[in-house]
Amino acid sequence: MLPRWNRALAHLSKLRSFNSIELGKDFSMIHRQSYAAVAPAAPDSPDKSFPARSTVNLDKMFWSKPCSLALAPDSPLRVEDPKYDGIKRIILKMMLFYSKQSKSIRGANVIYRRVLSQVDKPAIYEVFNLEKTFKMTFSLLVLHMWLCLRRLKAEGKDGVELGQYLYEIYNHDVELRVSKAGVNLLLTKWMKELEKIFYGNIVAYDAALLPVAKQEELTDIIWRNVFSDDGTSKPDAAALRTVQAMARYVRREVTCLSLTDKEAMFSGNFMFTSLENSSPDPMRR
Repeated sequence: MLPRWNRALAHLSKLRSFNSIELGKDFSMIHRQSYAAVAPAAPDSPDKSFPARSTVNLDKMFWSKPCSLALAPDSPLRVEDPKYDGIKRIILKMMLFYSKQSKSIRGANVIYRRVLSQVDKPAIYEVFNLEKTFKMTFSLLVLHMWLCLRRLKAEGKDGVELGQYLYEIYNHDVELRVSKAGVNLLLTKWMKELEKIFYGNIVAYDAALLPVAKQEELTDIIWRNVFSDDGTSKPDAAALRTVQAMARYVRREVTCLSLTDKEAMFSGNFMFTSLENSSPDPMRR
């Protein structure tokens, strides 16, 4: 997997870091024939390469008891469908605004915004001492997409279908990011390479959480998929504690998402564990 990664991203890693994407118009059209309305997304933010610094004690982080990531009913971060009565509701119903497909697309849009809220902010780079490059951001996107897709899959057919909408939004986002990074020629080829990397990583993460997997397997996979630049299969002594901390973070998020109810997952009304103002055991907001 790593040689393919190096081949696909050797050029991209030399280009500027990601810009946060403009989601409002970009997500208004999904690659399916649909009359569904897509929820508005967060506005664009300036391009930044966040400094790689960690001021937290990683050895003390992500040991707390997992809990649901669902937002409280009164949380200002919740996203709810507008409630209309009378003629407005009739018109929206005729336009299939309340159809299952429309609700799924809106939910997938919100879920992806939750992924971006974790991946595009400085906190995750600062806590884990990461440089904000194309490769790093893409690796974190894939990791958090896997967390969501794994949880949705547990809900059966409806979850798998919602996961497909989520993947389409993610794929559209990545295409925009690749273009903004300066790759306009052979874009289809780049996207195919990134798709192979995506599915390769997903399979590896799933395998690392199988009951028969060794405890250190997830740590090794995270090292290869996120941290390693030289093709090594295991972290060195200097990086080990950081990689182990991310492995604990991932395991905790997997459990927290399993405790998050279906309604919160399908509507996107959940938030990953906050890494801002990190304490030894971050609390939910």
